[in-house]
Amino acid sequence: MAPTLAERYQAVKAGLRPGVTLVAVSKTRTMDEIRALYELGQRDFGENYPQELREKAPQLPDDIRWHFIGHLQRSNVKHVVPVAHLIHGVDSLRLAEEIDKRAATAGRVLDILLQVHIAQEETKHGLSPAELRDAIGNWPWAGWAHLRPRGLMGMASNTEDRDQVRREFEGLKQLFDTVAAANTHPPGPFDTLSMGMSGDAELAQAAGSTLVRIGTALFGPR
Repeated sequence: MAPTLAERYQAVKAGLRPGVTLVAVSKTRTMDEIRALYELGQRDFGENYPQELREKAPQLPDDIRWHFIGHLQRSNVKHVVPVAHLIHGVDSLRLAEEIDKRAATAGRVLDILLQVHIAQEETKHGLSPAELRDAIGNWPWAGWAHLRPRGLMGMASNTEDRDQVRREFEGLKQLFDTVAAANTHPPGPFDTLSMGMSGDAELAQAAGSTLVRIGTALFGPR
């Protein structure tokens, strides 16, 4: 017999290290599936598609913390900013500018993560380590009153080579530690490292992730 949602949820939670936040990846999942997990106590949910997030959020409880975890285009920022708790994938100055502008209009200060490209795949998005250093040191953070960078996000290669995945996560953790310790990052807490999904969450946590994004292991196959 297949495990129930409650059993999968408890199994995933049992695998979390202390201080690690679980984001339930709810893209393409039904309202009933999300409500069922909410009733079990889950509050952080992650969506990949702006229009889907815009449609779901008003129909679900107000205390859900919505994470936007997909690749965000500037034309869709207006759909995400009013409801997002945290935007994970900021990878360009122009995107950051647009988020700040829309957040100002919405009267919000919005937390973001800078996405770093750590995978050996060109299809993945993100800043290179050199671009990250430029972003931290030279983007006009002081002029963005409605933006608060909280840390970094990365996606490892889609590979069966666990050592490669481990190296990629450990490399991102080193970048994160370097930025956090240098006191050159923008004002505010720099305390969130988002890495790890259903297939590699254990490796990500071992490397120092503070937030994992889990979908299939919670909800089951689509």
